[in-house]
Amino acid sequence: MGFDEEQYRQAIQKIESGLVELDGKIQQIPGVANAAVSNALMPDFVRDAVIYLAKKIVDILSSVGQKIVELLKGAVAPIYMFKYAWDWQDIRGLATGVVGNLRPEALSVGRHWHGPANDAYTKAIKPQSDAATKLGTIAERTAASLTICAAAGLAFYVALGVIVVKFIAAAVTAIVALGSVVFSWAGLAIIVEEAGVNTGLIIAAVAALTALLGAQASQMAVLHGEAIDNSVFPGGQWPKSTSGSFSDATVKDGDADWSLQP
Repeated sequence: MGFDEEQYRQAIQKIESGLVELDGKIQQIPGVANAAVSNALMPDFVRDAVIYLAKKIVDILSSVGQKIVELLKGAVAPIYMFKYAWDWQDIRGLATGVVGNLRPEALSVGRHWHGPANDAYTKAIKPQSDAATKLGTIAERTAASLTICAAAGLAFYVALGVIVVKFIAAAVTAIVALGSVVFSWAGLAIIVEEAGVNTGLIIAAVAALTALLGAQASQMAVLHGEAIDNSVFPGGQWPKSTSGSFSDATVKDGDADWSLQP
């Protein structure tokens, strides 16, 4: 799955509106449960079981709601990841532009002059081209990692939105069951069990997201290793040109081992 900012915002809005709806349903359950057990003919053990299960449903749904609210605190991260990935691609474009401009075929100085100055100039080109290539590689891989993380965030919150809908359905089912004339407290137990399964879905979703981001963290460690690799950055600095001493395209000692081309 790629990253679509509008789709992502819609997924977050779906979760937020779903949490509001879920909270409203949770608030209804205690009143409906109390009304359900108000029948004087109901055995005490059934009454106790219904109240217990109703409280259990409220506890499960409330706990899940709180966990989802906590998960939403990081919802802005994928958007920033995608924006930063875009910026890193711009950096890659600048770096590869430098590489392209330094290609021998793009340089015309050899057509007009030869000698020590030209030799020094040509020799200085390759390390600078290599350094620019390295920056382009780092930028490309960083952008790729950030994009994958952003897409993972989108997939996670879309899945979370589906889970919220399932919990709303569980709350509605509980309310309907409690409010019906003939209800089954065993049915309420099944609702509790289903809620537990849905809680497991959240745990699985978080685990999957954590695993993917862990892999991305490893990739970022690799990128860090490349960034501190000084093989193309002597002394940690950008390679310096040696052509500065030949700014006038002449040989300082006066010997004529260069010549102008017509």
